[in-house]
Amino acid sequence: MEHSKQTQYGSNDKKDTGDSGSVMNGHFDGMVKRPAGGTVRAAAPQPPPGAESSSHRPVMESWREERTRSVEDNEMSLPSLAAAYTTILRGLGEDPQRQGLLKTPWRAATAMQFFTKGYQEKIIDVLNDAIFDEDHDEMVIVKDIDMFSMCEHHLVPIFGRVHIGYLPNKRVLGLSKLARIVEIYSRRLQVQERLTKQIAVAITEALQPTGVGVVIEATHMCMVMRGVQKMNSKTVTSTMLGVFREDPKTRDEFLTLIRS
Repeated sequence: MEHSKQTQYGSNDKKDTGDSGSVMNGHFDGMVKRPAGGTVRAAAPQPPPGAESSSHRPVMESWREERTRSVEDNEMSLPSLAAAYTTILRGLGEDPQRQGLLKTPWRAATAMQFFTKGYQEKIIDVLNDAIFDEDHDEMVIVKDIDMFSMCEHHLVPIFGRVHIGYLPNKRVLGLSKLARIVEIYSRRLQVQERLTKQIAVAITEALQPTGVGVVIEATHMCMVMRGVQKMNSKTVTSTMLGVFREDPKTRDEFLTLIRS
């Protein structure tokens, strides 16, 4: 499967294609299933309730999850977070009462809430009015999306770039929303492998495209600052769904374009 035309946009480009979108029952129809063989592919419409076997459960339910944190939760938990950082400072042998550290627990607590603000957002709120009917079936790519996250094993930063491509199936997504999807999932405690899949699955569930490809290249401070301390190491992960997994030519086209 070859595509003679591609649409590419940098991560800072924006495109508005309309003002209307459609959502049913608070979420978009369609899920991504994991067949018994373990290969992830875009699935046909869901069977009636109760018809799924345990081997055909959704890859993840993040699309339908409620927020796990609110602005009110932030305000209520801030004192206890600050107190925890005070304990950490003492445990490190520091004096939380010295001038340079007096406000550090509160600064650290508010910073951590910002670093994990993805828990306050739902994908559906971002995409609700940004899906448009469009007779376009050529590859759309947004590459070099800056990404910042937090390693859930060591609570230190992960940072890098995300490249996203999809083949529309009569529906397209406002381009800036792809970066918003990255932002929501990356601003949580993460592992890179899960983050890559969450982004791909969210796009698949929202648009039901012919295929989706996501590649993340990132530096993990838990490798750079501690452990093996390899300064120039990068971790690359990918998730390919639909024709991006099934058709080598489509996958190669995507990989070639994000490297150009």
